[in-house]
Amino acid sequence: MKPVKILSVDDEQDLELLLTQYFRREIRKGEYQFFFAHNGLEALTLLLREKDIDIILSDINMPEMDGLTLLTKVNELQNPALKCIMVSAYGDMNNIRSAMNNGAFDFATKPIDLDDLSLTIKKAIEQIEYIKQSQEEHSQLESLKTDLAVAGEIQQAILPRIFPPFPENEHELDLAAMMTPAKDVGGDFYDFFRIDDDHIGLVMADVSGKGIPAAIFMAVSRTLIRTIALQGYDPGVCLTKSNDLLCKESVESMFVTVFYAIYNIRTGEIDYCNGGHNAPYILKANGQVEMMPMSQNCLVGTVDGWQYTSAKTQLGVGDTLLMYTDGVNEAFNSDFQEYGEDRMEQLLQKHNGDDCRTLIEAQMSDVKAYAGDAPQSDDITIMALKRKA
Repeated sequence: MKPVKILSVDDEQDLELLLTQYFRREIRKGEYQFFFAHNGLEALTLLLREKDIDIILSDINMPEMDGLTLLTKVNELQNPALKCIMVSAYGDMNNIRSAMNNGAFDFATKPIDLDDLSLTIKKAIEQIEYIKQSQEEHSQLESLKTDLAVAGEIQQAILPRIFPPFPENEHELDLAAMMTPAKDVGGDFYDFFRIDDDHIGLVMADVSGKGIPAAIFMAVSRTLIRTIALQGYDPGVCLTKSNDLLCKESVESMFVTVFYAIYNIRTGEIDYCNGGHNAPYILKANGQVEMMPMSQNCLVGTVDGWQYTSAKTQLGVGDTLLMYTDGVNEAFNSDFQEYGEDRMEQLLQKHNGDDCRTLIEAQMSDVKAYAGDAPQSDDITIMALKRKA
């Protein structure tokens, strides 16, 4: 434990002997360390050398630079953990009042009552320890905020962000996606990747929980699903294998809801598996908006050995598949009312026929407008694929 460093500033030479004698036990134990200056100028020079002085015990009336001027200079250091105790004659109350008004921690009058001074120093030490602890906690929070900001940037960077993603198939399909985390980092993720010349994989997922644990589980889940999917397994087998691995690695019963689909660029056929995720919508070219069947599979990462089953659907030319997380339909306004599926379907109906990016931006804007001043309670992620030919 570091000693408390005390700087005594006084032009009376005998004070040095008085303090070192009275506090000899604390000095011997390494609890206190005293420094001495005889005026404000000497004190400032010493402060430049000893930057971790904790307490200044300063006389007010001194030659060359008095205590009030020294106090002003100390205030300019803007160190709330440096406490000044001012000393003056009892009859010098005007200067003592000025010192207190200018930020002195406390005062003592001459002749100094050393017992009372000892209590004052202990009181100052308590304040200093509290301030230093608060400063340390603040520094830790600032460091954490910086780390979270970097983590958020990394998380966004691992999501595909180049659109159109498959320029060689631009005349056959339109694809766009967007993720807005509720915090610095989120648990939602989307993904898409080419499996072969005719097939692309589409993933929409939502990890349980929020913040850093969800973000880490999100990264693990995304890597597992993508790695297994790229081996060419059908969606049901892909989620079965992903589930077995995640069940073994799950901490604090975390899980992920996943919609994984394989889209056939040539035929518009979709082979998919829904692992406990929101049912996507299909926006038909004829103007109809249809919700796909609800998931019959369990959440991914919860039941070891679960056999996930696949299903098929078909996109016609001009049809759009819209995948999303529950941050959309479960968004709340300031009255704690849910955005809801009915409002979402009306919005999709209104924008049926738009390109994917316009559709997603319209949905995001509508949710934001509905929520108003209410804080975003969950990550919001949307991905849309439109068959153009």
